[in-house]
Formats: sequence, C-alpha cells, structure tokens
Amino acid sequence: MGLPALALLLAAGLLHTQASPPARSFQLDYEDDCFRKDGAPFRYISGSIHYARVPRPAWRDRLLKMYMSGLSAVQVYIPWNYHEPLPGVYDFAGDRDVEAFLDLTAELGLLVILRPGPYICAEWEMGGLPAWLLWKPDIVLRSSDPAYLAAVDSWLHVLLPKIKPRLYQHGGNIISVQVENEYGSYYACDYEYLRYLLGSFRALLGTEVLLFTTDGTQAWELRCGTLQGLYATIDFGPDSNVTEAFGAQRRVEPKGPLVNSEYYTGWLDYWGEAHASTSSARVAQGLEDMLQLGASVNMYMFHGGTNFAYWSGADFKDQYKPVTTSYDYDAPLSEAGDPTEKLFAIRTVISKFQPLPVGPMPPATPKYAYGRVVLQKHANLLDVMDVLCPSGPIQSQFPVTFEAIKQAHGFVLYRTQLPWDVLDPATLGAPPHSVCDRGYVMLQQEYQGTLERDGQTTLRVTGREGDTLDVLLENMGRISFGANISDFKGLLRNLSLDSSPLSNWLIYPLAIDTAIQQGWPHAALPKSSSRGRAGPAFYTGTFETPGIAWDTFVKFPGWTKGQLWINGFNLGRYWPLRGPQQTLFVPGSVLHVGRPNNITVLELEGAPPAPFLLFLDQPLFNRTLSSSTAATK
Repeated sequence: MGLPALALLLAAGLLHTQASPPARSFQLDYEDDCFRKDGAPFRYISGSIHYARVPRPAWRDRLLKMYMSGLSAVQVYIPWNYHEPLPGVYDFAGDRDVEAFLDLTAELGLLVILRPGPYICAEWEMGGLPAWLLWKPDIVLRSSDPAYLAAVDSWLHVLLPKIKPRLYQHGGNIISVQVENEYGSYYACDYEYLRYLLGSFRALLGTEVLLFTTDGTQAWELRCGTLQGLYATIDFGPDSNVTEAFGAQRRVEPKGPLVNSEYYTGWLDYWGEAHASTSSARVAQGLEDMLQLGASVNMYMFHGGTNFAYWSGADFKDQYKPVTTSYDYDAPLSEAGDPTEKLFAIRTVISKFQPLPVGPMPPATPKYAYGRVVLQKHANLLDVMDVLCPSGPIQSQFPVTFEAIKQAHGFVLYRTQLPWDVLDPATLGAPPHSVCDRGYVMLQQEYQGTLERDGQTTLRVTGREGDTLDVLLENMGRISFGANISDFKGLLRNLSLDSSPLSNWLIYPLAIDTAIQQGWPHAALPKSSSRGRAGPAFYTGTFETPGIAWDTFVKFPGWTKGQLWINGFNLGRYWPLRGPQQTLFVPGSVLHVGRPNNITVLELEGAPPAPFLLFLDQPLFNRTLSSSTAATK
C-alpha cells in the first residue's frame, strides 16, 4: 500500500473519530417525549426483582428467566436495614452482596433501574429503614429531622460510591436512580427532605445520572412526592384507566416520557385474608395498552420471592396488617421462580413491540416431596432461657420497648410476679394498641392464651401471690406503609391486673437465631421436664435428601403459629390457622446432601399431639378461611 493511500485512511479515521456518537448517555428528551440512550430514542420494558427475597444461588436463574421473557431492564430496591444492622456496622456479604447481584444483571445483558431509598416500602420490615433509628424515640422518620438526616447521610456515603461506577454513563448498566419512594403518600410532605436527598444523590453520583420519583396518580400524592430536578413517574395497576393515569403524570410532567414505575402484576397477601390474584388477561391487556402509547413500564413484581426470617413488613389500614412470609405476589415468575401462564401472556405482548431473545425459556426448577418428618419436643421456651438470653434480664419497674433494649426483630420475654392472691378470675389486660404485636401469656409456666394488637387484649387468670407471670412478645414486622407514627415493638404500656398496673419486670431480649446458628438445640439434650404441649416450645427433627437437594415446600399439619429453621437458616413465620399461606418455601440451596438436615421449629401456641412436618413438591397459598378465623381478623 502506498503512503498516500495510508494517509487517506488515517485522515478518514480522524474524521470518523470526530463524528462518533456521544459517549454513553441516558437522558430525558422533552421534545420527543422519550428517553434517549446513547442519543437514540429508547423505551424500557422492565420487571421488579428483590435480591433480598431470593437466595443468592437462585439469582442467575431468576434473572435469566426475566431476560428470556423479553425484558430490557430490571428494577431493584436496596433495603437499608438489610445492610446496616447496627449503626456503622455494614453487611454486604453472601446473600447481601448487592454488587455481585448488579454485576450479574450486567453479565446477562439487563439494564437496571435502581431504587436505593433510603425508604423503599416494598412490604419489607419498616420499609427498609433500620429499627435502630427508633433508639431515639422522638425521631421523625422520612423528614429533615437532623437525627434522621445524619443517619441517612452516613448510609448514602457508604452505598452510593458502590453504585457510581455501575452507572450507565460510567460504562455500567444502571440507567436511572429513584429518590425516596412514594413520598407523596407520607404525611410529612417535607420538601426540605427531598431537596436534601436530591443534593446528596447529585453530590455522590454526579450530575449526569437520571434521577426520578414514583408516586400514585392522585393529585395529593403527586403534590408532596415530586420536586423540581427529579423526573416524576407514577404507578398504577391493570384496574386503572391508562389514559387517565398518564393524564395525572402529564399534569406534573407536561413533557418527557410516559413512565409507569410500578405496574401491578398481582398483589401481596396479609395473614388472615384471602390469597390475592390478578388475571393474566387483564395484566397482559393493560401492558399492551401502555406499550401502544410508547410508555416505559416496570412490572411490579416480576418475581416476588420470599420474606425469609423476620423481613416481612406490615401495612396499616385502620388496623395493623402483617404481610405473609410468601411474597409470591401472583407474579409472572412464582415464589419458587417458575414461569407461569401470566409470564407467557406478558411475553406474547412484549413480542408485538420488540424481538424476543432467541432460545427457550428456562424450565421450572425441580421440586421434591421429601415427605413426612417426625419431630420431637426439645424444650419449653421457658426452660431454655439460659441459652436464649445468656446475658440475663434487664430490670425495669415498668415494661420497655424492643427498641429501648436494642432488640430489632424476633422475641422478648417480659416477666413479673402476681402481687397478690387471685382466687377468683381477674382480668389481665393491656391498653389498646400496646401489645406489639402478639403476647403469649404463661402463669407458673402454664400457657394462658394470647394477647394481640388490634385484637384480644384481656385474659382471665387466677393464681397465688408470687406466681411467675411471663409474656413472650413477638414482633410480626414493622409497618412499611400507611402509618404516620413510628412502629415500636414489645409491651408499649403497662399490663394491669383488674386495672392495677403490674410492676417490677425482668425483661429478657432473646437471641434465638444466634443460638440456632451455633448449632443449638441439635447439639443439646432435650429437657425431660418440658411437659404438656401448649405454649411456646422448641421441636426438632432431621431428614436426609435422596442424593439431591431440590426446592421443596413444607406444610404444618395441626400446628398453630411459629418460626421454622432448617440447617440454621430462618425460613420465616408459619401461621396455618390464620392463613391463607399453608406452606413455606424451602430453597434447595439451604439443604445438605449426604448428611442430615436439622429442623428446628419454635411453636408459639400449640403443636399437634404427634408432631410432624410434611414436605411437598408444590405450594398451598390459598385456604378458605373458617368462620371462626375470619371473625378474629
């Protein structure tokens, strides 16, 4: 090749570099009412998945199924309380490795719409806010209260530097970041707080990243939830009129892309209410109507997953409504990650607007019915207080909250003595809304019954002066949406006996999970003194897998209410008596092959005479509530 030709090529190359498209960018276009990705018009079809509700070994399977459904993006919440269990103590290991999760989304070719809060709702314990914020009892959450902002500031300085290199502008796959969450539904309406967050996000993530808000379609929601400098998006489900709903967005954002950030594919379940379901045809039709308008849509949820351990939240709608352990949500991918009829209906709609990835949808994960596993009673809870509360009790004249003794989740035991002989039945009572959330009452170690928030608040008791009165308090999940007050747990006010307040309490914060993770009670001898079968007690058993560790579902025939651990992993709350959920999902990844699987059950009210669990290969979510149960809800 002659020199002149080479010179021409070099010149052409120079010309080419000058005319190259702009660097990676993701922006709003207010002229053409769309997003622009690298300068070209762009619309996303996205689905929500919560890494905290999916065991890490299943992340790839769920994300691959979302990609193969035709989604171009996933929407991801970051629960602050999942990562900062105590002030200044951070956990990003194992199931909490959000960076690994985000890297996996990039590897699979999915974009990310990130929702780092600090409040997320998500029907998650306290909406993602750490319970330790309530160590300062008068704190005003989600406001410009300096105590709250100081905690938020520390957290954002830890979290957002992990996010910045993963932004689309910096070669990553995060195209947009939501600030707060449905703030217009909260009473505070504190613009100073939103402005503070906007400033923090800009300072820590840069000026290029697209920041947005999400709110309902009511004028009052959009009034308090939106702020200049944050692009306002909305959320609504298949029952809404699409044109009217987007009309609400247009009133606050006259120009720019139409965005539904939460298009509801189903709904959550509350204990004691019917299982929620939404028809596939309605979900698919609503999606098609929005895509026809050129809107960007995120489906909430695409895969719901599970509220393991104590992570389920609660709503407040005239009363306290705790959320079930299953977060199946009647979503396109089931709780166990299986494609449903709804997924295929959605995929068909997507295929009308953009090409689907080539290849088959990955199949449902294999399930196994391990069958019946007999359990033995290990001990009454009251007989193992030395194991569950090794540091001993706190003395207090009157009851104090979980937060006052720095216990976030689980259980606390309150103990006192009867101040006089009670030969005729007297009323043991709590003021309304002061038992948060359930109190299991024992007198001289005999189970008397249960006190419940917004439910039964009195019991009739008899006994002798000096008899031991124990009340085991259970936190059923802090309110994540709908209340204007902080949700403290435990005994919030005095218990009284025939209207006389009881005093001189011993308060035991129980570290049940710590004991179980250290191998208890399987390494310990059963307590032979534990007679009877009513009231809080631990049961144990083991089973072996036939050379495979497949997902399974465990049913609780004849059990009442409690908590289940397998191999030290807390699978969550069971409550078949209240329903609708009858089985708990057990991911195969928590099971062992070639050695026994250790089961531990804490039954709170009463186990069956011959206790056993039943492992099935399919879930039971929906149970017709008996009239007696329905009457108590």
